[in-house]
Amino acid sequence: MKKFVAFAGFALLSVGAFAQTNLQVFYDLGKDRQYVTTTLEMFKGDDWGSTFFFVDYDYYNKKFRDEEVGGIKIHPDTYGARAFGSYFEIARSLNFWQESALGALSAHVEFNAGVGFGSRNWLFGAEYFLHNDDFSNTFTIELLYKTFKGSESHLPLQLTFVWGMNNLFGVEGLNFSGFADLWGENGPYADKDLREKSLTFISEPQLWYNVGSLFGCPNFNVGTEVELSNNFAGNEGFMVNPCVGVKWAF
Repeated sequence: MKKFVAFAGFALLSVGAFAQTNLQVFYDLGKDRQYVTTTLEMFKGDDWGSTFFFVDYDYYNKKFRDEEVGGIKIHPDTYGARAFGSYFEIARSLNFWQESALGALSAHVEFNAGVGFGSRNWLFGAEYFLHNDDFSNTFTIELLYKTFKGSESHLPLQLTFVWGMNNLFGVEGLNFSGFADLWGENGPYADKDLREKSLTFISEPQLWYNVGSLFGCPNFNVGTEVELSNNFAGNEGFMVNPCVGVKWAF
């Protein structure tokens, strides 16, 4: 799962209209994973806030083609790969009071679902945006009520942190971004206590370098991502899964 909105819509409008679409391709180096994930991501600010969405697809490599794995299946003779999971998320932030004393606070509504994921969720709440003077470093806090369809929760709230740091350590084109989500969900775990009262955590910090700027192609980035999770997507306990990848900004 990817979610890297570094700006709230009202903040973008304060520095001019902004829209970005990018495609990320990662190779997962985690134990028993070794597959490719593609992410198409879009963010756009407007007069009343901002819209953000992304779509993830995970693809098995050749050695897994003949195994039965739940999820989206693509005929290997046609596509040379098979996707075994996908995830979609779309969020809308509302803020048409940017010039008021509450300008840093936005309303937030979101929907997420996927193939191979146990639940489909609507989320409603608020987000608060922080930034430095030139908006090169940003931080967003979201507190959301989370509905659960297909699973249950003893704590139907989600706390989200999203950050972006541009030109890290003064290095032009080196950017650090990411998110962290924490919520309560009763998961399908062997441990009875986890089934009844489980806290789920997922964070995916990314480090990108705009290597294309060195040879006249500023759209091209190379980087890495580390997925840090606890009791996430049916996996019991804490997991660390590093990835390497490329990103093209349209």
